[in-house]
Amino acid sequence: MANVLALATAAAPAGAAAVAHGYADPGMYPLGDAGSFGTPSGTLASMVSAIAAAPDGKGYWLAAADGGVFAFGDAGYFGSLGALRLEAPIVAIARTPDGKGYWLAALDGGVFAFGDAGYFGSMGAQVLSQPIVAIAATPDGKGYWLAAADGGVFAFGDAGYFGSMGGLPLASAVTAMAATPDGGGYWLVGGDGGVFAFGDAGYLGSMAGKPSSAIVAMAATPDGEGYWLAGNDGGVFTFGDAPFEGSTASVTPVSPVTAMAATGDGRGYWLLQPDDWDYAFSDPPPSATSVSSRAVTVAAGQVEGDPDIGQGAFCNPYGPCEPWCALFATWVWQRAGVAVPSYPFTGSIFGWAAAHGELLPATAVAAPGDAVLYGTGPQNGATSVHTGIVVQVWPDGAVITVEGDAGPAPNGQLAVVVNGPFLPADSAQYNGVPVYAVAQPVR
Repeated sequence: MANVLALATAAAPAGAAAVAHGYADPGMYPLGDAGSFGTPSGTLASMVSAIAAAPDGKGYWLAAADGGVFAFGDAGYFGSLGALRLEAPIVAIARTPDGKGYWLAALDGGVFAFGDAGYFGSMGAQVLSQPIVAIAATPDGKGYWLAAADGGVFAFGDAGYFGSMGGLPLASAVTAMAATPDGGGYWLVGGDGGVFAFGDAGYLGSMAGKPSSAIVAMAATPDGEGYWLAGNDGGVFTFGDAPFEGSTASVTPVSPVTAMAATGDGRGYWLLQPDDWDYAFSDPPPSATSVSSRAVTVAAGQVEGDPDIGQGAFCNPYGPCEPWCALFATWVWQRAGVAVPSYPFTGSIFGWAAAHGELLPATAVAAPGDAVLYGTGPQNGATSVHTGIVVQVWPDGAVITVEGDAGPAPNGQLAVVVNGPFLPADSAQYNGVPVYAVAQPVR
């Protein structure tokens, strides 16, 4: 589930008041003959990260990064990992052909089988060049493929290996995959919209070189003669015999899209917009009074629609009408009890942490409440370009962040969004910009 952020740095002291959740969408946006069968209620423990559609299109499953599974419509519930401590977050889900089971795939290549889904192996104990981003099942349910961000493909069970982009130069990291109906091939798509076809998968076009938001999802038509691509701004692009049934790109405010699934007859699809739900992330430190827990609560409570609309460029609740990602991060720390100034520049957060907190490299395991610093160094606005607050962490170091002055690119909408899960060390592939340090406040 890759993302390309619209990045900006903040430039003035904060004077913000608390804001309410602003997205009006239900989290699952049905288009065409895709039906609305329900969504999770209440406050969720972790970000919803993936979707799979029931075979008849009359239901769907949602998977959360912590391994929780939510079933709606005629999609059956066959178990989850929600009560277990995972080494890495769940990033993808695939169902069996009869819809009586499903697989969950983790960022580290782990695979977990439920219902009539068989376990045929995983990459969980292997060293990966890049994290896993997608899973696709064979037509008989006796195998599956995993795809990694570098274009590597791993085949298990009766899934055939038809080639990959592993080891080849990519303009953008791979974000999704889809298999052909007969299991004789598959497609990979990159964040830039480039499509790579293998086996009997036909190349039917791509968005490479065309203006669009980051491509984050892909689905194939039932006959394998077409496919859809979805951008994180809700744009939908059709190729081959895939019909256009609408998009959310014109909806204001735009809730970032992270995944899609198609109906069984190919006449509709759902777009997953996980920022539409409220979260109380499950992995801050156990003390409810700690700086970390308070920072997570404050940051998660600010996820909202576009604060710029109707107010002028960069207007926001955290300071004057100018870039504000650093203002947001320091505002969160202040509300959590950290004696930090309202910094206008992300590089100043680096300097403050060096003097008053702690600095960790991008390869270190962050803690909830930390700030990830994007760019190549703290020197200036061209090298220190963005920041976000860590709200959930896994043992492998993967994080979910809440980030101000970010949103679906390139339409200029800037908001407080949930981002991830991703490994900070792999941020260049996932976010389009590296993480150069993790700033840790005094606890």
